[in-house]
Amino acid sequence: MRFFPYDEPYGNQRDAMDRIHNALTRGQNVLFEGACGTGKTLSSLVPALEVAREQGKTVVITTDVHQQMRQFVAEARAITREEDIRAVVFKGKGSMCHIDVGYEECQALRDNTRSVVETQQDKQQLERRQRELLTESQNEGGGSAADARSAVMDELESIEEQLEDLEEKNVCDYYRNNLTENTDDFFAWLFDDVRTPDEIYEYAETQQFCGYELLKEGIEGVDLVVCNYHHLLDSTIREQFFRWLGRDPEDVIAVFDEAHNVEGAARDHASRACSERTFDSALEELAETDDIRADDAVNVLSAFHRALVETYEESFGFGDREAIGENWTDVPIANEGRRDDLTLEFLQRYSGQGIGDDLEAAMQLGQELDEEYEEAYREGETATRTECQTLQAAAFVSAWMNEGTAEGLYPVVSVTRDGGTDEVYGRAELYTCLPRQVTGQLFEEVYSTVLMSATLQPFDVTESVLGLEEPVTMAYGLQFPEERRRTYAVETPALFASDRDDPAVQEEVTEAIFDAARMTPGNTLAFFPNYGEAERYAERLERRIGSGEAVYLDEPGVSVEELRQEFVADDNAVLCTSLWGTLAEGVSFDGDDASTVLVVGVPYPHLDDRAEAVQEAYDAAFEGTETGWRYAVEIPTVRKTRQALGRVIRSPEDIGVRALLDRRYSRRAKSDLGRYSVNGTFPHEEREELLDIAPEKLKFAMLNFYGGHDAYDGEPPAP
Repeated sequence: MRFFPYDEPYGNQRDAMDRIHNALTRGQNVLFEGACGTGKTLSSLVPALEVAREQGKTVVITTDVHQQMRQFVAEARAITREEDIRAVVFKGKGSMCHIDVGYEECQALRDNTRSVVETQQDKQQLERRQRELLTESQNEGGGSAADARSAVMDELESIEEQLEDLEEKNVCDYYRNNLTENTDDFFAWLFDDVRTPDEIYEYAETQQFCGYELLKEGIEGVDLVVCNYHHLLDSTIREQFFRWLGRDPEDVIAVFDEAHNVEGAARDHASRACSERTFDSALEELAETDDIRADDAVNVLSAFHRALVETYEESFGFGDREAIGENWTDVPIANEGRRDDLTLEFLQRYSGQGIGDDLEAAMQLGQELDEEYEEAYREGETATRTECQTLQAAAFVSAWMNEGTAEGLYPVVSVTRDGGTDEVYGRAELYTCLPRQVTGQLFEEVYSTVLMSATLQPFDVTESVLGLEEPVTMAYGLQFPEERRRTYAVETPALFASDRDDPAVQEEVTEAIFDAARMTPGNTLAFFPNYGEAERYAERLERRIGSGEAVYLDEPGVSVEELRQEFVADDNAVLCTSLWGTLAEGVSFDGDDASTVLVVGVPYPHLDDRAEAVQEAYDAAFEGTETGWRYAVEIPTVRKTRQALGRVIRSPEDIGVRALLDRRYSRRAKSDLGRYSVNGTFPHEEREELLDIAPEKLKFAMLNFYGGHDAYDGEPPAP
């Protein structure tokens, strides 16, 4: 294929590219699972660019993992060196603004600046015209030229007055330079290579340009855009984004990397929340206006505000308020067969003539106040663009009342503590349980999509959850020599939550981890169900190992990259972390960085009320009593496990061991454990590689494996 930047595709890459090309040519969606070594990025990107060139479309490739963004840039640069394509990397305004203002302020500054520049240009044209007419009238000795000049001078006086007023308003000097200076050199530089947002920011800063606005101007009709998820998953941003591209949705081919994360990202993008502080600000805002509608707005918003506070206050038992920390903590409010507690409290406290009428009055007043704030900022009367809190609060309450019982929406209240003031306050949220309500619309709009990941199977579940219609599916396992790896299901005790504190269980699991680390000729990664378990076993390992090996512990709030660098610089260490942390995916441990990876326990997420709501929504949507558990909990958990296993064995030369420490992974335990077994949730080809092994035999198996590959420096360790 013409866009492939290297000599020849390898392994199954050619087959994958051909199948994806055929599917995209027909406008079909693709689910593409490929293990490390499949070359997923190029296998998807090359045929997408081919079809886009053939059919006059733009490819948008997107991810939510920073390391993958860097990989996309590297691959795009390789392609541009072989083929004439225009590619850009797009990022949100917040990270590229030179004067650090919000979106609304930026919009007002941009409009003001454009008005100033256009008025200055009108003035310059009129000045040129009056000079021409002056010369003409002097040569003619008066007459029509003098009359015309008099009219121009009147218009010029009016323009000067307008300009004087405009120049008192807030403007952006960076954007002014975009409009008044020659930007040809910038665009020549931009498309001479694939530039990152940081590079664009730095170059634009040296020229005193607004790089973000120039990037928006320059992306129209480009061949390839690299961006993050929210440019596609947020419908409002997506509409704007496609407009900047100069493309209708049907002229876009979307490629999602790490697509197993689309489900959660779509859910987060669709959820809506409004905090108690927004209601406080709205009520303060309404107190300052003498508009007659303010009374109706106060009536409805204050009732919801009081109901919110009362709802979470009533949920507190002895010591609960004191235990609230700075992270948001949910307060369950949903009820079976009737409205939630917050709505019921609101209805009880509201005493007006009609909630709908009062909300409409609040929305209208809020809209007018917002327009006033916009005008004040444009006119330079305020230094910042005020956001209308009444409009935000009223819009949220309206959505809460009208959509709170809709399929797939879960009403919830949360509380947090302000670290500065020690104040406890709450928020209300409509949590979206069904991501297909977001993704289904996207997949219908665009020409076609490729969703790629190392962990997309089972495909039928991905299709249902994301709302895909009959996609083309393909899966490619590890392309590296099978004899250079071993994958074990170690039959340590099942780490059910109720058994984790059992001293005998802890001792057996610690011994298995110790044996694995000791038999590894290099570094060992150990993933646990949560940070608490990681800390527990890190401490136990330190006591068991003594001074023999270093034990590193990944903790929340600690720089992951610094920890990773310190760990890989070692040559005989163990790193303990949570499988739900950032090291479990999107971070590679290549070559000698790590040789063995352990997943200790089945890392089910914390099953809170939100998780229960998602399960119930899936049960209802997909008509099955066990569907919710399987779709919402078990399959995502096994995907997380598979992602962790993929942190090692990153090239054909690597030698490594992957071990799952929990008998729920073993084939032999399926009949004993029933629904608690997760062995059957792995894809068939991966189950075939899983070798059941007793924990006391693990050290011998690893010794034989690594020893058989001459992996030890000097004498192998004694078993």
